[in-house]
Amino acid sequence: MRLRRKSTASFKCSKKCGALAQCIGVMLTLLLGLWSVKAETEEEFQSVYVWKPGTWGRCMGEECGPGGVQTRSVWCAHVEGWTTLPTNCKPAERPENQQNCFKVCDWHKDLYKWQVGKWSKCLPVTSRNPSPRQTSECLRGEEGIQSRHVTCLEKRNGATAEDVICDYFETKPHLEQACLIPCPQNCVVTEFTPWSECTKSCGVGLQHRIRQILVPPLYGGEPCPNLTEFRTCTFNSCDAEESIYSLRVGPWNACSLPHTRQARQVGKRMRDPEARELMKEKRNRNREIRQENKYFVVLIGYQTREVTCTHKNGKTAALSFCTQEKLPIPFQSCVIPKDCQTSEWSEWSPCSKTCYSATSTKGFRTRTSSIEQFPVGGGKECPSLEEKEPCAPQGEGVPPCATYSWRTTEWSECRVDSLLSQQDRRRGNQTALCGGGIQTREFYCVQVNEDLLSYLNTLKEKEAEKPVANKLCTGPTPNTTQLCQIACPIECEVSSWTAWGPCTYESCDDPQGKKGFKLRKRHIANEPTGGTGNCPHLIEAIPCDDPSCYSWQVVKLGECTPDNDSECGPGIQTPEVQCTNSNRDVVDRNLCREAIYPVPALCEVPCPKDCVLSKWSEWSSCSYTCSGKTTEGKQMRARSILAYAAEGAAQCPNSSALQEVRSCNEHPCTVYHWQAGHWGPCIEDSSVATFNSSTSWSGEATCAVGMQTRKVMCVRVNVGQVGPKKCPETVRPDTVRPCLLPCRKNCIVTSYSHWTLCHSSCNEGDDSKTKQSRHRVIIQLPSNGGRDCPDTLFEEKDCETPPVCSNYRWKTHKWRRCQLVPWNVRQDSPGAHETCGPGLQTRAISCRKQDGGQVDVNNCRKWAGTMPPLTQHCQLPCQDDCQFTNWSKFSPCSGDCGTVQTRRRTLVGKSKKREKCRNTQLFPLIETQFCPCDKYTAQPIGNLSDCILPEGKMETLLGMKIQGDIKECGRGYRYQALACRDQNNRLVESGRCNRHAYIEEACIIPCPSDCKLSEWSNWSRCSKSCGSGVKVRSKWLREKPYNGGRPCPKLDHTNQVYEVVPCHSDCSQYVWVAEAWSVCKVSNVDLKDNCGEGVQTRKVRCMQNTIDGPIEPVEDYLCDPEEMPLGSRQCKLPCPDDCVMSEWTSWSKCPLPCNSSTVRERSAVPLRQPGEGKPCPPEAETETCNLNKNCFHFVYNVTDWSTCQLSDKAVCGNGIKTRMLDCVRSDGKSVDLRFCEELGLEKSWQMNSSCAVECPVNCQFSDWSSWSACSRSCGLSGVMTRKRTLIQPFQGDGRPCVMQLEQSKPCLIKPCYRWQYSEWGQCTVEDAYCGDGMKFRNISCVVFDGSNGDPGNIVDEELCADLEPMVNGNKQIVLQAACTVPCPGDCYLTEWSVWSSCQLTCVNNEDLGYGGVQVRTKAVIIQAMDNEQLCPEQELETHPCTGGSCYEYVWLAGAWTGSYREVWCQRSDGINVTGGCSAVNQPYADRSCNPPCTKPHTYCTDSAVCACEEGYTEVVTTDNFLDQCTMIPVLEIPSVEENKADVKTSRAINPTQTSDDKQGHSGRMWFLQPFGADGKLKTWVYGVAAGGFVLIIFIVSMIYLACKKPKKPQRKQNNKLKPLTLAYDGDADM
Repeated sequence: MRLRRKSTASFKCSKKCGALAQCIGVMLTLLLGLWSVKAETEEEFQSVYVWKPGTWGRCMGEECGPGGVQTRSVWCAHVEGWTTLPTNCKPAERPENQQNCFKVCDWHKDLYKWQVGKWSKCLPVTSRNPSPRQTSECLRGEEGIQSRHVTCLEKRNGATAEDVICDYFETKPHLEQACLIPCPQNCVVTEFTPWSECTKSCGVGLQHRIRQILVPPLYGGEPCPNLTEFRTCTFNSCDAEESIYSLRVGPWNACSLPHTRQARQVGKRMRDPEARELMKEKRNRNREIRQENKYFVVLIGYQTREVTCTHKNGKTAALSFCTQEKLPIPFQSCVIPKDCQTSEWSEWSPCSKTCYSATSTKGFRTRTSSIEQFPVGGGKECPSLEEKEPCAPQGEGVPPCATYSWRTTEWSECRVDSLLSQQDRRRGNQTALCGGGIQTREFYCVQVNEDLLSYLNTLKEKEAEKPVANKLCTGPTPNTTQLCQIACPIECEVSSWTAWGPCTYESCDDPQGKKGFKLRKRHIANEPTGGTGNCPHLIEAIPCDDPSCYSWQVVKLGECTPDNDSECGPGIQTPEVQCTNSNRDVVDRNLCREAIYPVPALCEVPCPKDCVLSKWSEWSSCSYTCSGKTTEGKQMRARSILAYAAEGAAQCPNSSALQEVRSCNEHPCTVYHWQAGHWGPCIEDSSVATFNSSTSWSGEATCAVGMQTRKVMCVRVNVGQVGPKKCPETVRPDTVRPCLLPCRKNCIVTSYSHWTLCHSSCNEGDDSKTKQSRHRVIIQLPSNGGRDCPDTLFEEKDCETPPVCSNYRWKTHKWRRCQLVPWNVRQDSPGAHETCGPGLQTRAISCRKQDGGQVDVNNCRKWAGTMPPLTQHCQLPCQDDCQFTNWSKFSPCSGDCGTVQTRRRTLVGKSKKREKCRNTQLFPLIETQFCPCDKYTAQPIGNLSDCILPEGKMETLLGMKIQGDIKECGRGYRYQALACRDQNNRLVESGRCNRHAYIEEACIIPCPSDCKLSEWSNWSRCSKSCGSGVKVRSKWLREKPYNGGRPCPKLDHTNQVYEVVPCHSDCSQYVWVAEAWSVCKVSNVDLKDNCGEGVQTRKVRCMQNTIDGPIEPVEDYLCDPEEMPLGSRQCKLPCPDDCVMSEWTSWSKCPLPCNSSTVRERSAVPLRQPGEGKPCPPEAETETCNLNKNCFHFVYNVTDWSTCQLSDKAVCGNGIKTRMLDCVRSDGKSVDLRFCEELGLEKSWQMNSSCAVECPVNCQFSDWSSWSACSRSCGLSGVMTRKRTLIQPFQGDGRPCVMQLEQSKPCLIKPCYRWQYSEWGQCTVEDAYCGDGMKFRNISCVVFDGSNGDPGNIVDEELCADLEPMVNGNKQIVLQAACTVPCPGDCYLTEWSVWSSCQLTCVNNEDLGYGGVQVRTKAVIIQAMDNEQLCPEQELETHPCTGGSCYEYVWLAGAWTGSYREVWCQRSDGINVTGGCSAVNQPYADRSCNPPCTKPHTYCTDSAVCACEEGYTEVVTTDNFLDQCTMIPVLEIPSVEENKADVKTSRAINPTQTSDDKQGHSGRMWFLQPFGADGKLKTWVYGVAAGGFVLIIFIVSMIYLACKKPKKPQRKQNNKLKPLTLAYDGDADM
């Protein structure tokens, strides 16, 4: 190993190295190679590492704008994506990781925006793998792409900004989108017109027919076919020889000036006697024209044309071949064309918009130029002299544009009357109405002032913005109505009167005299509106004697104590008393030391066998509340006999001693009370310091303390006012109280608006003075004594008299001399020796003011209408010409129809002596015409208008409109306009037929009638006499609503509506009152002892309970029958020796909760001791407490909420709903609330709650606006409209809206006038047969009815005198035009056809947005087929259009006629066309077979294929052509009637014999046709073959299995099976 390593290191230096140089060379080569490898390795190493930059971060900086900085990450990565050390990448190639940027802030949003350009043309998308060319029909087109430019701009100056700024607020709109390139559209043409007449009436001529292009070829579609077809037409041979030469004139050459001076010298040498003088005059005249008007340089020149003789083959021949007496004149005078020349453009005017706004449109700036040379001689017309372009204000400090906003006035007072129905009785008295109502306000437009608040603070008085025109505010208008609420007053409710108190001093603090008062009181049960000042009196007083402030009150009487300490006999009952004051309050006993102490009551304890009486009953209620002359109050009490006495004992008193009667309420019935009037107004009291005062803008004190007073007097009930001493002074109400004055509100109005502008800047001759006005708006009405509103809200004044308008007019000067063609041009023409013939003459035109002063011509061009002509044709008469004056005007008509008017002319000069000129047949001197007949007829136009009522009225209060009842029904009129026409059916002024020019028809708009109900019935009694129930009242229908009146509430089947409210009946309102029990009546009377069992009765009555006790009996049904005491009972009258017991006391209360283990008890005491040996009955009795029998639980029960209850003075709005609280016993019976209150049960329910009743708001509209101006200035279809707006939609049961927001009526019909061209006349060539000629037309004044379809009728031109000469908006009047009359044999183009209908580019009947296109054409007409090669090409012209339609094209086919039918293409609008339908889907028009069907028993099918007749089958060749038809075997089954022995038919015997039987021998024949009409096997043949094959396999398998014998040697047999074939030998039995 060591030797091998050594030899390797030597590297080719063998131990026998020959030369040192060779070794050194080898080493150098090695070093160079190593260095090269290292360099390549380093380069390769660094190329796989690249710098990767991240996305730029958010722009950061302290200030907004361009001073920001943004950073990004930069790292070194391998080309495969993984990150490596930065040292592996080249430092020089490291991208920047920081750059300056624009820091975007939120307020930049209003400074920058995206500007989006238009989409470019749709270009096809180039596919990477282009698909092979498709030959199928194009259905939708080719997909494409279109792009647009999106730039971030600064709004103020339009400068380009970085996209990141706009992208910060809104994502950049996409730059590309998909689009669709439509399918190629082939040229579509109409059907041919009928053939024209033959070009010749004898011999061989030509006929042609023409078609027009409907759609030009688009998007690479097929070009258009020839538009003309020709055919020859032959008539009888011509008798005379046809002329083959025609005189032809060519076009006029350009107009040129006469020859130069040298040429004129030549002319002079040519003996021109007039040339020198004419040239001199012409030169002077032209110089004068140039000096007089620098705007018109009119030079008269001449032009010539060529006159040739043309052969019908188009070649030119000598003039001698054209035989014509008079040749056309080859020269004429003309005007040298001069183009319009204008000055340079002026500087741009300042921008019309001087402020900056991000929302409104840009302004405009203009520049102008002026005319320096008017066009003459057909020169180029003047361009527009004004240019306009959009602009925005530039520079720093551009102020923001004024913005406008709606302001509103203060809401008006709330009004309830507009909510009342027609039947409401409160419509007559609206002073106390309350509840829901409606209030209104106005709105106006103001310029928004950004510093409004600070501005107002600097003013001494509140001042609102100035109103401006409402059209400056663009936002939605504020609502002008709203629902409101007037708080309903809460009436004072008082409790019942207390019982009369004792007679007491007026003031116990200072008792004086012997007179006093008995008082009774009541208290206020609620919190009434406005305090307690309007409540009724709360204290009544009765004068009395012997008053005392304190008295003893007996609480109860003690036990009866017999005298002398005996056990029985007479005794006394000591009263238990307490000291009370006049209010029956218990006070200290020492205060009653002066009062009379109650004396003990006498009583008696029965001794044994004495009569026993019961205790006295309670005193009954006093029979009267006071005592008078006829009334005296009494009370009664009674006792009964409990046991009779024995003989010798103390007997029972007689019956009168069992009752006692005493006087009560002995005070007289003279009741007095203090009566207080209403509090007067609050009057400011300057002596009182200001309380809670505030200061208005003017510094006045507007909130202060005032004083109110009222009148107080002493009143005797049912008598009237008495002296004040009759009433106790201590309870006298106050007559003065302090009050708080409400803050005064001054009227606030806006400043006056600016004066409206005067209409015109100068007076155009109208003497009527125009007005200008200004107004202001009340935004706050005065109240509480504030400053009143000013009387004047609208001011008007006359406009200053404007200067008279500078009216301009064209001034025409005298026509100059008629200039002829120069003599050297016309010297070779006949009559050249005379100075006569046609020529041109010119005149000067200037512009003048109304006063005649000359001004710049541009003023007349702008204000004076069309410029008069500068030149006209003239005629210098020759010696033989007749000369006349011009025709005079027609004389006026002097009568009616049948009269004539005339005009005249006269001969002048030498013409008067010429016989020829005096021939009035050739040259008439008088012309007459009939005067028009003034017969006019009126004709109604259109339908009758809406029924229009007189305008409604608005109530106005201090400048603020308050919505009242606007008239919406009643009597009105419908209008129909009348058109007036003369006897020629021409429209004339309507006043000539009817002074009113209208048909007025009275009409009625029925007034709405609201649902009418009766008044509310009285409330029923409360359904329960104890606890909570309901009470009901009702209304019934009196009249149903109609004509949109207020609907009825929901009625029941009896047409009634009910109102049910809860009610509460005091359970102690009606009570049973039982008298004392009668003496027990013993049934079996023991005359000796008068004792034993019996019956006792008592009287039980239902009585109304009051504070003074039950006083008045009522019907028994008002008391609870279950609580009725017994009126009779069993009793036992004790015998003299029996123990007599007192009445049982009431049962004690069962402890709660009820439990059967508890008991209740009652007791009695012995009144008389029994005899010896006889015991007394038990003194106590108990019974078990059973639930709902003698023991009850009590709970509170709350009823459901009532309906929303309103005040009687309210229609709707806020109300109160209530519910009742009941105390319910455990057996379900309602009882008095005291049972629950005694148990201390919790009451946590709210008994009242606020609610609202929807207001029945009628639909309300604003006033009708004024009638608009007529929609048409003239004509039949003009209408005037007026509008209104919906102020308040209906709500609840209000009247629904009849939504007629606009009305119209016809305008006064005025005839329309316009200038209109007549049709072009025939093209005429003067003195020649063909060539270049002229065609002429006239311009006439036409009256028409304003519709596009009225061609109009010609009238006098005076009626169009006020119209500027203009036809269809074009001021350039063209009355003549060059034309061409083709010579025989010429080939020429027709005139332009009419424009086709506008067709859009659509797919599936949807517009692709490419716009529409229209086309017109010129077709080629050939007069001789020999010259066809000289024909021009047919012409086509297109232009875009709008408002087009989408059309579809479909193939249609007619019925077959033999083997042919008509097939055509039709457009969806019904026009038959060529070229619109796809050739792929074209139906067959010819169904004949090619080659024809010549084989026997064959025919041609509908699909143009040869097929065999029925009964034959097709045999085809290898190339699928029909070879022959073979008869199909027929199986004939005999019928029952045909009972034959032999079933073989003649056809079976002779198969080739044809049958005479008709096809369809039903029920007997089956034809087997394996081949179809197209020569192919039918499907069933394959099925039969498959079935047969399966059957053969099955049979073979069965035979094989049946014949197989594996255990026995098989006999040799022929296993070959013959194939199963179908053979036919002519036997039908096969």
